[in-house]
Amino acid sequence: MSRVCELTGKKAMVGNNVSHSMNKTKRKFDANLMKKRFYIPEEDKWITLKVSASALKNINKKGISAVIKEARANGFLKK
Repeated sequence: MSRVCELTGKKAMVGNNVSHSMNKTKRKFDANLMKKRFYIPEEDKWITLKVSASALKNINKKGISAVIKEARANGFLKK
């Protein structure tokens, strides 16, 4: 499965490891993702989403229903 947040679309970035002697080698910065179950009272069901830490903060602030609505409008959530 891909390491992409289902609500915000965040995914891995590419950058460099930089040594003390300033040698640069490629590396990946993965998004801080976790699998969480959410209850949606409007649909009366539980869903499991792979979300980033920042998406969890948005859910705590706005509520799951509003965040899912935004994600569907932005084309991130297909469920």
